[in-house]
Amino acid sequence: MKQPVTVLGLGAMGSALAGALLDRGHPVTVWNRTAEKAVPLTQRGARLAASPGEAIAASPLVVACVLDYAVLRAVLEPESLRGKDFANLTSGSPEQAAEAAGWFGAREAGYLDGAIMTTPEGVGSAEVMFLYSGPRPVFDAHEQVLAALGDPVYLGADPGRAALYDAALLGLMWSAMAGWLHGATLVGAEKTPAAEFTPVAVRWLGTVNRFLTRYADQVDEGRYPGADATVDVQVAAIGHLIHAAEARGVDNALPELLKSMMERVSAAGHGSDSFASLAELFAGRVAR
Repeated sequence: MKQPVTVLGLGAMGSALAGALLDRGHPVTVWNRTAEKAVPLTQRGARLAASPGEAIAASPLVVACVLDYAVLRAVLEPESLRGKDFANLTSGSPEQAAEAAGWFGAREAGYLDGAIMTTPEGVGSAEVMFLYSGPRPVFDAHEQVLAALGDPVYLGADPGRAALYDAALLGLMWSAMAGWLHGATLVGAEKTPAAEFTPVAVRWLGTVNRFLTRYADQVDEGRYPGADATVDVQVAAIGHLIHAAEARGVDNALPELLKSMMERVSAAGHGSDSFASLAELFAGRVAR
């Protein structure tokens, strides 16, 4: 028999987590303040606990996904947590994760803080990442169970690391999607469907991935040789984008913002450096 798992919280994401564990053959105990939300899961074989304490007692690992950290603490405060391990997949900040790690530790419970890098429909796929941080022995003890939810990526002992990566990766997602939407709108002005543009855009992102890998070392070293393309070249290039979009009635707030950032970095002496030198701006080393 596979390891039993308890899931606390049965919103859209919590229900998806419990469902993925059931799909992998794990005995699953669930608890939710509104018990009716458990019906689809109990019909698939999950056991509904009458209380959080009963749910915690049922399994060595408790996966939590509730509204926020305050709700989680309120649910768990009256219960004994000693000897249990928790994987908290509730969204929060690195500071909240560090505070939670201390709170669980004081109650003699193992604690992993996690981040779900997908929407509910992606849960259970090995192609999506679940980020975890906290004590390595706790992660190692439950890695195979956590793999039922998605690819478990361990980021280190610092409990706030998963939440920090979560915030950083969401920023990357929003920036990339906004750029894609701007591009799709631009070519759409010439009657090109987004569905036709997107495969070309996805292929281009493969090249962008190589840029990221190359620039990572530059960011770490604080040196930005502009052997491939300088900031000043990029300023000129984005001017063509802005002109094309303006001529077609496409809002230019995003590329105008990027152009202003490049110009600030160039004025600070990085005009002949690579695009990675914008890291100096984000780090606060370029004057406004």
